[in-house]
Amino acid sequence: MHIAVLMLVFMTIANPAWAEATKPVKLVVLGDSLSAGLGLPAQEAFPQKLQKSLQAKGIAIDMINAGVSGDTTSGGRDRLDWSVPEGTEGVIVELGANDALRGIDPDLTRAALTDIIQRLKARKVAVMLCGMLAPPNYGADYAARFNSIYPELAKKFDVPLYPFFLEGVAADAKLNQADGIHPTAAGVDIIVGNIMPSVEAFLRNISEQRR
Repeated sequence: MHIAVLMLVFMTIANPAWAEATKPVKLVVLGDSLSAGLGLPAQEAFPQKLQKSLQAKGIAIDMINAGVSGDTTSGGRDRLDWSVPEGTEGVIVELGANDALRGIDPDLTRAALTDIIQRLKARKVAVMLCGMLAPPNYGADYAARFNSIYPELAKKFDVPLYPFFLEGVAADAKLNQADGIHPTAAGVDIIVGNIMPSVEAFLRNISEQRR
């Protein structure tokens, strides 16, 4: 009886923040082929490699790869509710490359991303935005309109921004598959390494919000 009472007292005074810290953060990567891992084995895709790198640092994470090849920002918006299940704590939004490749009106891209961010925030889901840059073939005016979307939305909605998802990999033939667009496994490793500090800060903020 005495031991039972002591255990009850200990459980009562145990630090709840510590208990929360051991619970994996539920994270979704909402993206296109760049995160879906087109042309790569499943374990080589960005979300899987990111999860592995985080776990190697002792960060508990429950990751869902919600990447769909060919998806535009509008496509991501249309499937948002079933791609991001209840209980999700954070979403890394990696969308827009297909919008730029197809020359979609930047106003439509901006509207779709705005809707995604607003709907996730309404659900109390933290958002991290991954930026994309327009290819040069649509001209300087298109590029200026498109490239400004991400920093402006990040500022407007106060969400963290990783400026360019393909930083260090884009236009490097050795780090891309034959199509020159999709990263090789080595390219994904570089993306993960570059984005890690931003993701760690994002997850730290989510853990602090739990308390």
